Amino acid sequence: MVTEQEEGDDSAQMQLTDDEEEDLCRVWDMAMDKDVAGFLQEFKAADILLGVIAKSRCPRLTEICVGILGNIACFPDTCLSLSQNEDLGAVLLLLLGDTDPPTLLETSRLLLTCVSQKDVCPLWLQRIRQQASVRSNLCFIMCSSTNMDLLVKVGELVDKVFDLDEELMKSWITAQPSEVDEGESRLDVASSLLEAAKQLRSESPDGLEIYLHALQLLTTIDEGIQTLTSPDGPGKAVWDFLCEVVCEDLCQPDDPPLVLQEQKILLVHAMAVLSALYRCQSQSNGGNDMCIPLVATILRVLHYHSECQEDKAARCADSGEQTNDEQLQALVDTTAEFLADVLLLIPEDAVAELVKKGDLTEKTCASAAASLLPKFKPALQHLESLLSETDPQLADVVRKMFPA
Repeated sequence: MVTEQEEGDDSAQMQLTDDEEEDLCRVWDMAMDKDVAGFLQEFKAADILLGVIAKSRCPRLTEICVGILGNIACFPDTCLSLSQNEDLGAVLLLLLGDTDPPTLLETSRLLLTCVSQKDVCPLWLQRIRQQASVRSNLCFIMCSSTNMDLLVKVGELVDKVFDLDEELMKSWITAQPSEVDEGESRLDVASSLLEAAKQLRSESPDGLEIYLHALQLLTTIDEGIQTLTSPDGPGKAVWDFLCEVVCEDLCQPDDPPLVLQEQKILLVHAMAVLSALYRCQSQSNGGNDMCIPLVATILRVLHYHSECQEDKAARCADSGEQTNDEQLQALVDTTAEFLADVLLLIPEDAVAELVKKGDLTEKTCASAAASLLPKFKPALQHLESLLSETDPQLADVVRKMFPA
């Protein structure tokens, strides 16, 4: 079969026979075993598979070959040996421009496996930096694919690369599409991440979580914030999308407080991005574009957390156990900081609307105060002053929350 692939013309061997596919899939499965992976590597399987991939005109054959390599790469020793093959490294990065979704999925899985292993990670990051097509090919997949598994795996790869290499993230976020690029390939990284997140919103919460984390990473660097908030940047689209996700999908009024445990990672990424965008937005327009439902959700997150803490305290008192949920605490800290920024600029009519709709009550004020004080005391004081005009009784309740 290998000989046929190498000697055939461009149109040869477009399909594997059933027996060939069965045999190859058996090798694919067996390569998940460490000893088998070592055996395959010892007998130059990477070179053989590279030759097949280079000559292949059969998408299924290419997919299986890359899949076998992906299993071989799961073990540190064989991954190191495989990664040192420069020709293989170059071909795998070029395969990100393939048109076959299963091949793209296996290629992304293999690359993610390699960049996740510390001994070979620097080598692969260097290759990715040097191969400009990687960025444009990944952007094309993110903004055009409807294959959920592929989008999730590509998201994991991009997120991992950004997390490992800030300089590479900076270069990708500031890269200008070339004049010859057309259509989706001209999309920037942030817009591509957003498009993939939209695809995954209703289909894969775990996939959405990955893309929101990647967007959050962009907000941790000046270049990312500048790109998002530039006049023609995707910041407004990202803001609108995340407002929809937070206000319509997460932490709803009829949800039990324990929903925070299930949604805490999604919420913390979304709140972090929204907070960063709001901080920039408020500097330019005074913060008057705040979405009332979003403020209501922010208050609800803190209130649900307060109720969860009360339940937790009761359980700990009975069992004597003490637990610390760092992810939940990160959500509370991020949300409280976001709320503080909002309260410093929120207009009086917005406060009146929150009171009218039952979102700003004695209970939600108490939960907010517990999270805001003492660090964000000025924000709570500003809320109290606005409530003095719209709901004097609630303002008096808030006033009593300040420490003596």
